[in-house]
Amino acid sequence: MGDSAAHRKIELQSSDDLAFLLANVRRAATARLDEAFPPVDGAASGSRGDGDELRTRIEELVNEYITKTFTLAAPNLSINGLPVNAQHFLSGNHSSSAPDQPEEVFESFDARKRARVEDLTREEEDLLRDIAALKKSVPQAAASTWAEAAKRSVADDEKALAAANERAAAAESSRDGGLLPADDDADDAWLDDRQVEVEESYGDAVRSLGRLKREVPSVMARMERARSAGEYVVTER
Repeated sequence: MGDSAAHRKIELQSSDDLAFLLANVRRAATARLDEAFPPVDGAASGSRGDGDELRTRIEELVNEYITKTFTLAAPNLSINGLPVNAQHFLSGNHSSSAPDQPEEVFESFDARKRARVEDLTREEEDLLRDIAALKKSVPQAAASTWAEAAKRSVADDEKALAAANERAAAAESSRDGGLLPADDDADDAWLDDRQVEVEESYGDAVRSLGRLKREVPSVMARMERARSAGEYVVTER
C-alpha cells in the first residue's frame, strides 16, 4: 500500500491513447494466435468448426487475461488528470449498451489555456482589490468634494450679502444726502450673476460626485467580464 501510494499514476493525454494501447495488445495477441493456430476453413465468414475449438478456448483465455490486466492497471492510469473507467474501454459493446449517453471526450492538455486561466484569476483578484479600494475612497472623496463646494458656496454667499448690504447702505446714504438715486437695476444684475456662479459651483460638485460614482460600476463590469472569460476557458477545457 505504501509503495503504490508513493508512485505517480501513468498519465495519458487522451482516451484515444488508452484505446490505441488496448487495440495494439489485442491485435498482437490475435497475430500470435494466428501464427500458432492458423484459422481453419469457415473462420473467415465468422463461423468456426469443431476442429477450431482449441483456438477458440485459447482466444477466450487470452481475452480474459487482457481484460484482467487492463482492469488491474486502470487505477494506476489517468487521462488528462482524471481517473480511468476501464469498463468503458474493455466492454466490446459499450457504445450500444447506452445509446442515449453522450460519449465522454477528454481534451488534450493545453498549457496556453492553463496560463490564460491563471492570468484571468490574477486579473480578477486585482479588480477585487480595486473595488475594495474604491469602496473606501469614493465615499470619502465625494463627501470631501461636496463639503468643499458647500463651504465655497456659503463663503461666496456671505461675501455677496455683505457687498449687497454695503451698496444698499451707500445708496440709502446717497438718497438721504440727495447725491445720487439708488441703482436698483445694477444690484439686481449683480445678484443674478452671483446666483449663476453659485449654481455653476454646485453643478461642478454634483458632476464630480457622479464621475466618482461611475468608477465603481466600470470596474465591476471589467471584473465580471474577466470572470466570465475565466469560466469559459475552464469550461472549454
